[in-house]
Amino acid sequence: MKLFPSGHATHPQWRMAAGLVLAQLRAQMALPDYASSPTLGLLYITDHYASEAQDILDHLSAELPEVTDWSGTVGIGVSANNAEYFDEPGMSLMLCALPSDQYRVFSGVAPLGNSEMSGFEAHTALVHADPATPDLAELIAEMAGRTDTGYLFGGLSSGRGSALQFAVGGNGNIRGHGAAGGVFSGGLSGVVFGEGVRLVSRVTQGCQPLRSGAVREREITEADGNLLLKLDGEPALDVLLADLQVSLERPQEAIDAVRNTLVGLADAGSDGIRRTGDLGADVLVRHIIGLDPTRRGIAIADVAEAGMRLTFCRRNAQAARADLMRICAEIREELEPEEQTLATARAVAAGEAEAAPHPARRIAGAVYVSCSGRGGPHFGAPGAELQIVRHALGDVPLVGFFAAGEIARHHLYGYTGVLTVFTAND
Repeated sequence: MKLFPSGHATHPQWRMAAGLVLAQLRAQMALPDYASSPTLGLLYITDHYASEAQDILDHLSAELPEVTDWSGTVGIGVSANNAEYFDEPGMSLMLCALPSDQYRVFSGVAPLGNSEMSGFEAHTALVHADPATPDLAELIAEMAGRTDTGYLFGGLSSGRGSALQFAVGGNGNIRGHGAAGGVFSGGLSGVVFGEGVRLVSRVTQGCQPLRSGAVREREITEADGNLLLKLDGEPALDVLLADLQVSLERPQEAIDAVRNTLVGLADAGSDGIRRTGDLGADVLVRHIIGLDPTRRGIAIADVAEAGMRLTFCRRNAQAARADLMRICAEIREELEPEEQTLATARAVAAGEAEAAPHPARRIAGAVYVSCSGRGGPHFGAPGAELQIVRHALGDVPLVGFFAAGEIARHHLYGYTGVLTVFTAND
């Protein structure tokens, strides 16, 4: 599998940005290591360009007639290899060269069950979703159940306007779109992949458990919907105040402490707190949305059940950096044959001029979906989050966006990053 051409740019005028992106793509497609006839475009634009989304898609489709399928969405920021465009005009595009019988574009009006999907075995899926969609978590779980592996990756559109999505399949619109032109809002869209498309994906957490004494993971022993009533048999509010070392007698101090605190939920027997004290991949971070002094309860932004495990946590930039480095290392180790590890390590250690993708990695391209609360503002410098990925994986083609929620497996996450790479078959 050859490298996927990719390009990114920022400019107040979208036509200028598109021209810069197209120049990068065409230059790469002329190189022997890059795919010359890609058919699937993954397009991400910032909300600054949202009002011109249809014009952008029409322009790129006309300039790249060989690309017959399109998917993507809008975000408050978009990402590329070693770069991010956050809260500014920007676009990021990657052209994937995949066997035409190994993927299908879908949307809410052309779902997996329609006639064009008949006979297609969905193995995994890239999913974009409108955050205003009702029962979104249930829809994501249902979608995961329709794939062989149960693994989804992607995220929720973000920005200050409508949550637009791109979905074009084959030569023209997906059947059912009518005059939508490939740009629409609402529901879910994306690309389902067959077993022949090999993907490696990991979730990185952006929070760290509170460290008041020993790190403790508590059991939810009583709950009423989204109201936690008892933790380890004790009133939930009392446990929270004790862990935060605050009292309701000093209300402002207590409110400030609670506002900075999140809860990490995990099912019994799942990957909760690791031995290192970090959050595992199964932990879903949710906001505390209220306190109930009468019932001594804590209201959270999710439904909880007795038997689940809970960890009080806070956002932590240092922990986020370390965990991102960890998942990059896991992906690297999975893709490197043992006998080539030393050669690849030398390639990574090379200077910027020698940062080309190493063949031992076998990575054709990558998609990185990060929380809109992460990025440069959280990691300390513009592009710092993407620089970590580049340092670990090399100069691989990469696209992505900053989301209002991240999707991995059958879960909807918060404050995480989801890194997925397309790899060559063994």
